[in-house]
This record gives sequence, C-alpha cells and structure tokens, in this order.
Amino acid sequence: MTGGLPKLVVVLGTTACGKSGLGVELAKRFDGEVISADSRQVYKGLDLGTGKVTEAEMEGIPHHMLDVVEPGQPYSVADFQPAAYAAIDDVRSRGKIPILVGGTGLYVRAVTEGFQFSDSKPDPALRQELEGKSNAELYAILREKTGVTLTGGEENNRHRLMRSVEKALSGGWEAPRACPRYDCLLLGVNFPRETVCARIDQRLQARIDAGMIDEVAGLRAAGVSDEFLDRLGLEYRYILWYLTGKIPTLEGLKDELGRAIKRFAKRQVVWFKKDKDVLWLDMEGDFLSQAGDAVEKFLSA
Repeated sequence: MTGGLPKLVVVLGTTACGKSGLGVELAKRFDGEVISADSRQVYKGLDLGTGKVTEAEMEGIPHHMLDVVEPGQPYSVADFQPAAYAAIDDVRSRGKIPILVGGTGLYVRAVTEGFQFSDSKPDPALRQELEGKSNAELYAILREKTGVTLTGGEENNRHRLMRSVEKALSGGWEAPRACPRYDCLLLGVNFPRETVCARIDQRLQARIDAGMIDEVAGLRAAGVSDEFLDRLGLEYRYILWYLTGKIPTLEGLKDELGRAIKRFAKRQVVWFKKDKDVLWLDMEGDFLSQAGDAVEKFLSA
C-alpha cells in the first residue's frame, strides 16, 4: 500500500473462513509471528466463544494480543492500536515477519491505516443521558452533528456510537486522520455465501460440543457481569439469553445464534469489500500457494 515503510502482512476476512490457520501457515513459511486483531479475543477466558486459536493450532508460532485484559474491563480500539504497534515493532526488531490476523474491521484498519484518535475523556452525565437512546437515535444524532455515514455494522456498534455522539455533542468530534506506519499486504479470506453459512453451522455445533455454554456459565460464576456478556454480542449474548431462560431450548439457541453469526459475517464482507487493496484469495482453489506467492513478492519488492 505505502512504499518505504516497514512491511506488514495482513490476513483479514469473514468469520469461520480460516484466517487463523492461514496466519499460522504463512508464519511457518516466512519465519513470522502472529498479531491478533480481534476485539473479543483480547479478553482472558473468552476462548470457545470467540473462536480463539488454541495452543495446538498455533503449532509453535508465537501469537500476540490474545488474553491481554480481564473480562469486564473496558477495552477499545484506542487501547488496542498502540499495543498492536508495540507488538508488531517487537516482532520486527527480532528479525521476524509480523502477520496481523483478524476479523474486527475497525481494529485491522486502526493498524493498517494508522488512525489518530482524539484523547477526549468520557462525560459521565452526558453518557447517562444517552444510555436511554436506541442505536438508531444515537446514529441520527451523529449524522446530524457530523454528517458522517457508518456502514458494515458500525452503525449498530453501541460503544462506538456512544463515544462518537459524546464527542460530537461536546464539540470534540473529528474524523479519524490516517497516518500509516506500515506498508501492508492485505490478504482476504471468504467463501461463497452458502459455504460460509455451512461452515458457521459446523463450527457452532463443534464449539457447543466442546463446552462453549459451560464457558459462559463459568464466566458468570466467576463474577463476570451479565451486562458485559450481553455487550460482547453474538455467542456470549445468545448463550446468556439461553442460560437465563430468554431462549428456552438448545435448538432455539443454535437457530438464533447461527442466524446472528451469519448476519455478522455478511456485515464483515461489506466492511472489508470497501477496501480495494485487498487481494481476495481463491479459498476453493490453492489459496495457500496464492497467498505464499503474494507474500514472497511483497517481501522481496
């Protein structure tokens, strides 16, 4: 993307499409290490529900930005970005190739585009006033005050909406400025919609069989609040609803959660497809060779 800067390989794309495995394979081939870009995998103990790569799946490849904060603690893209920068620069300082892997579009872009965030502090009184408003109402306020348009699901990201509206109402809002720190090769993974949906169903059943419901129950027993779990969305929200009786049956849970993950996957595609620099791999062909050739060319350029 930007010549003259340190090189960063990025694997991004849709949930359940093999990002973690591809990241490991590229790290093995090019003597690299993986930096995760996932807004939920930063939390300790959120493993099955986030699809966090296991130690066995890492195959000895060091992974960074996993398990960096306790559940329930606030953590945002503004916290993630400097920590990811530090991890990438540490990998580079040891002569290794940094490989950023993740499906949280905002976290990926914060690193690849180098957003510069404002340091304005939250206003508790204003926050309390805004808590009673729906996401649609918050978004309407943001559009009226700033003219900004959000897409790819960001218009439903309540935490971001709250902070953006707070800044807009206090006169502190400004569009993030880009200041790239790295020359990035963006590799995208995705399958046809039908295949993605089948993979989501298979992975969901496998994670339930592996104890994902027990994971959420264990977090609650350890004192993690229901509010925090609900705010995490997807697996944690729907399993919470199952455990509290809002979803009465296991089959109902699988049906509702499966549909929610599929909607999320669709939003991911919309988000990442906006970036014209992504090389979308042929995941039904020899994508490993395609990715490897692209990385080799990128690193030798």
